[in-house]
Amino acid sequence: MRSPAVASRGLSRITLSGGVQNATQRCELPAPSVAVRNLVEQAQHAHLCTVMSAMHHRRAGYPFGTAVEFAADGAGHPILCLSPLALHMRNLLEDPRASLVMNLPGWTGLANARVTMFGDVRELPASSQADALDLFQDKYAQQFSLGGPDSARKPPRWLSANRRFFCMDRIQDVYFVGGFGTVQWVDVEEYLSAKPDAIVMDNPALVLKTLSDRFAVRLFRKLGCKTGKKEDAKKEDAAAAAAPAADAAVISIDRLGADVRVGSGADTSVERIAADRDILTLDDALAVFEQFLA
Repeated sequence: MRSPAVASRGLSRITLSGGVQNATQRCELPAPSVAVRNLVEQAQHAHLCTVMSAMHHRRAGYPFGTAVEFAADGAGHPILCLSPLALHMRNLLEDPRASLVMNLPGWTGLANARVTMFGDVRELPASSQADALDLFQDKYAQQFSLGGPDSARKPPRWLSANRRFFCMDRIQDVYFVGGFGTVQWVDVEEYLSAKPDAIVMDNPALVLKTLSDRFAVRLFRKLGCKTGKKEDAKKEDAAAAAAPAADAAVISIDRLGADVRVGSGADTSVERIAADRDILTLDDALAVFEQFLA
């Protein structure tokens, strides 16, 4: 049994400079290889960089970046859905070398956890195209069921007959920025052999939405309204009670805890809530948050 659930200061954005401060308090975090597997399962989109092909008659050899949707197979290989008309698909057919940047959802600043994978991206054989489609349906069906901004899209782009699925079947390197002082290269074999936490494999979007909807105001009251002055306590409570849910949101979760984005005025930070037990299910997560907020 670990110590009771506690929160430790994560990362804070500096209003004037736009920079990021990294607090030095130690947090109990998953091993980097597991953290990356968790991130790949939770990320909704990625940024793909390919080498510009000479066939485009301009900027040959330069990196070309674009946003893409992706899913992951059982070993963590990214699967991409690309259009034959897209520049990046034509680039890959000539040179498979690419990098793929994936971020945790819910936070777009430099403080966000992210991973860059370097590798070779090739088109999947015809016999594997249907399996890749199943992976996309399993992942993005969660967005539609939650009624997000993509839920009105009918049919999804990746159901189009002219879409083709590619896979980063040869991962050459993995560079991980964890958001809580973790910056390192992750051994590829360790990544491929790591298993993501159970909590991120069972509809993680629903888990994060449920936690945010249920605890947003209480989290904001505890984490987002701290002036350090006793005479301001009533004002803080009033501000917290009136704060919209967006001012406190659970943006990621793993077996050992969860990350919460909190906003107070112009300040935004990420707080780590360390769990006193393994978080394996939504019920486990609810219990950890209730204990933390008690």
